[in-house]
Amino acid sequence: MQYWVIPPEADAEFVAHREDVLETYSKPYDCDVPVLCMDEQLVQLIKDTKVPIAATKEHPRRVDYEYQYERPGVANVFMFTEPLSRCREVMIREKKTKVDWTITMANLIAAKSSWYETISTHTIGAFYEVFEPERARSLVRRIEFHYTPKHGCWLNITENALSSMTRQCVARRRIGNLTMLESETHASVCDVNETQRAVHWQMKIDDAWMKPTSVYPKIKL
Repeated sequence: MQYWVIPPEADAEFVAHREDVLETYSKPYDCDVPVLCMDEQLVQLIKDTKVPIAATKEHPRRVDYEYQYERPGVANVFMFTEPLSRCREVMIREKKTKVDWTITMANLIAAKSSWYETISTHTIGAFYEVFEPERARSLVRRIEFHYTPKHGCWLNITENALSSMTRQCVARRRIGNLTMLESETHASVCDVNETQRAVHWQMKIDDAWMKPTSVYPKIKL
């Protein structure tokens, strides 16, 4: 069995949001109003119950042959990507909720003077659930939201960046607490920011009109 993101048939909402995202990606870079993509992922924390013996000149690092560990909980990785500036940031939270997302967005906005065009699945209403109206309004005024459609998560550039970081930095490793997860993910992101090019998104609206055509509704005159 293989898993695929199967597009819907004749779905006007899907194509409308897809074209909005594609048009946003086609804009030239503007440092004052950058495009910001956001995605998130839960990570299972895994802690060794028997501490390995550190390596010496005579012996390599030694780990007990019995796979002994405990699961102290989970953590959530929020990743933000500016595709054209090759800038990525990660923020670690204990939970994956609207409140956690809102706080990470507020922290990101507070750290910079930019306005953002944001590719996301969350809505501006979350800000009013966390902050007083005046504070919420001051934050949402600096964000222009563009929503990826249902069954269209692949349109979010950060999904690919987060998947890559997870495979290279987190997968098959025992990371037992938030501090270590934060340290490792930040180191990974800093390395990528220094060495990787900006993202050159290939799919344009003209391409979307050609494939697959089945997602577009049939016009009834």
